[in-house]
Amino acid sequence: MLRFILARAALTLPLILLIITLTFFLVRLAPGSPLASERGVPPEIRANLERYYGLDQPWYVQYRNYLRGLVRFDLGPSYKYKDVTVNDLIRRGLPISAQLGALAYVLALLLGVPFGLIAAAKHGSLTDRSLMGLALLGISIPNFVLGPLLILLFGLILLWLPPAGWGDPAHIILPAVTLAAPYVAYLARLTRGGVLEVLRQEHIQTARAKGLSEQLVLFRHALRAGILPVVSFTGPALAFLITGTVVVERIFAIPGLGDLFVRAAFNRDYTLILGIVLFVSTALLTMNLLVDIAYALLDPRIRYGDR
Repeated sequence: MLRFILARAALTLPLILLIITLTFFLVRLAPGSPLASERGVPPEIRANLERYYGLDQPWYVQYRNYLRGLVRFDLGPSYKYKDVTVNDLIRRGLPISAQLGALAYVLALLLGVPFGLIAAAKHGSLTDRSLMGLALLGISIPNFVLGPLLILLFGLILLWLPPAGWGDPAHIILPAVTLAAPYVAYLARLTRGGVLEVLRQEHIQTARAKGLSEQLVLFRHALRAGILPVVSFTGPALAFLITGTVVVERIFAIPGLGDLFVRAAFNRDYTLILGIVLFVSTALLTMNLLVDIAYALLDPRIRYGDR
């Protein structure tokens, strides 16, 4: 396992470098520049701004200087937020996105896994078809449709919850439900499929023949092996949830990483775009590694060795 972790870490660094390189050049190929909105600025002042941010230097010099900053964990200054670094902006937005993503993740687990388990236990019944129908509905409705519907119903008609903003605990309920809804559906379907596959195996039949109750067979034997697809899915899903979802944060006016990324794209804030992409990529790769480790802990048949 240690050898596997070290090997994966050694492969992660070149992959992150490739992501940084592609993002660095792609954002510069896009039309516009970080100083394009500085209208009415004399040419001398614009030249000073370009010199201050290093935009007057050749691309290879800018690329080299950016990599040197990354070695010191310095993501550089923001081109649009004056006297603020990208590190500071990510540090401000990350706790907000993390709270929203963590609550959505817990909500998805608490609802999706039990729904899938119940559907597997009641395979072929009306309960199974009803739960899978709801899961299909949850997958089919996109966030940009579900969010405004929840705002209209609970925020503007019933006046139970605030429609947008951030600050009070009540502000997190509607965006968390909107963010968690498709993941609840995915987890329910994955749990049902995984548990059903395990229930058809011979060792489950042996456990039943020994006189074990159906609840014991379901929870002790079937759930542990059947939940492996859920673990595989929730690793990247958790990384996406914690780093924020652009659509949900924009709909509910939440100042998290997703909203920050949209503003950076509109403003052509090169360093901020690079910083958020780097952070999200690192989080995804880390979660994938943790998922592989969790696989070995959940299924004793899985071993990571030379072969």
